[in-house]
Amino acid sequence: MSNHHDTANNALPTQSVMYSQLQPWSQAGAPPCMEPVGGPAVPTRLAASYETTQRHPWRPKMAFEMIEIKHMPEQPVTNQMTQPCFVPQGMKTEGMIFPNLVTGFERNPQHAARAALYTRYTNNEWHSNNLGIYGESNTNRNLSERMRNDAVRLMRETDETATAGQRDAGRRLGERITDLTFWRNELNAELEKLIGEMSDINELQRQCGKAMLDLEVPLHIAQECLFHREARQGMEKVHDNVEKALLLEINHLRNSRDRLKELHEKIAKQAIDCRGAQHLLEIDVTQKESTMGIDSMCHRLNNYSRGITYFGGIEKYDPTVSSQDSWALASSEHVKRSQAERAKLSQLRSDSQNVVNAVASSVWDFWNNTNNALDRRSQEMAGAKNRVQLHLQKVQQELFDMEKHLFLLQKAIQDKSNPLKVAQTRLEARSHREGMELCKDTAHDRLVQEVQDIQGTVDVLHHKLQEAEATHQSLLKTRCILEEDLRNKVNALFIDREKCMSLRRSFPISNLIRY
Repeated sequence: MSNHHDTANNALPTQSVMYSQLQPWSQAGAPPCMEPVGGPAVPTRLAASYETTQRHPWRPKMAFEMIEIKHMPEQPVTNQMTQPCFVPQGMKTEGMIFPNLVTGFERNPQHAARAALYTRYTNNEWHSNNLGIYGESNTNRNLSERMRNDAVRLMRETDETATAGQRDAGRRLGERITDLTFWRNELNAELEKLIGEMSDINELQRQCGKAMLDLEVPLHIAQECLFHREARQGMEKVHDNVEKALLLEINHLRNSRDRLKELHEKIAKQAIDCRGAQHLLEIDVTQKESTMGIDSMCHRLNNYSRGITYFGGIEKYDPTVSSQDSWALASSEHVKRSQAERAKLSQLRSDSQNVVNAVASSVWDFWNNTNNALDRRSQEMAGAKNRVQLHLQKVQQELFDMEKHLFLLQKAIQDKSNPLKVAQTRLEARSHREGMELCKDTAHDRLVQEVQDIQGTVDVLHHKLQEAEATHQSLLKTRCILEEDLRNKVNALFIDREKCMSLRRSFPISNLIRY
């Protein structure tokens, strides 16, 4: 029993040593991929750590550490007859003491002999011990072989898993590079189309601004015509068709200017929107180019590439801000926005050309209407002036005839003075007859009748002379009115024909209408 007990005691330290040696002495300096996920924690840091200058987002601090290693205490086997060795403080039990058969025989032969007899094993025990050792050896070898086979299988499986994972990751990277190439090409094509559409937007904006400036000249001319026509005098200040046409033309020019101004603002706003879409496309293309470079480098990496190293904890750090669907959706939205802006720009270009052509055509129509009204008014005024001149000539001739008639009336009145004198002299002379000779004879009656007739004729002539003089004054007044009217008509005709028509002989807008 004691032998078996001693054998068990001898086996315990050996198993304890084997079990303790299966564990690593220290976990300091182990690669990140070998860091344990369970078991005892890492020993306390005793030495100084030297931090690196660069910090990593997935590891707040990275250092090379010096950890003091404490070896396990030894377990020596001693004898009572020998000098005991040093027992370290870490030992919980004292070392085992065995009797020495050689030195103990000299000191106490009886005790040594008894000890030698009692420590002998039987033959059955010896065979049993051998069989136990053989069985344990077979068991341990089978266990070791099975462990080796499991380890080899595990190594093969891990190699296959790592190779398959690396292959699948490479395939996924290749697919990702294909997707990046597709979207990069789509964005580049859309960017080229957008730049091509935007190449003419400055010219379009310039044409719209030029159209606005071109409207200032006809507007100024129409206003000048109104100002010039305000210089008409008398009854010539009439609200005629020319003035109505000028007012309509000015109103239309102002509305056209406001319309072109609104179009110019739309073009400027659309240019800003197109520039924003172009900026988004350029940023997206630049980011995809950078990402393609990174993914291409990652796709070319293998187990024998230079520069590969450990980055412990990088798999736990997630810097992503989008998923694959949202990533594709963002690029698709950029392309859709660019297409929408191009469609708006194309529609705006067509609308602007139509608006400019419509404005130019309407301005030309109003310009022609005003010119036609001025022509008709000038012809009408010229006819009125010719008629006034004709009437003035007739009145002048009538004045000349009336003046001769007045002279004849005056001469006729003067001519009646001598016959009246003769008749009155006769009557006065016959009034000196004497006696019965003062006879009221036929001669006296005739002389009285003659005087009365002459006086009545003179009165009628004086009345006609007054009427003729009044008519003469009326003719003079009519002549003055006709002369003033003629002067006003000449002035108005000069304003319409010379001042207004001289400004409106040529259309001030050129190269504006495009078909």
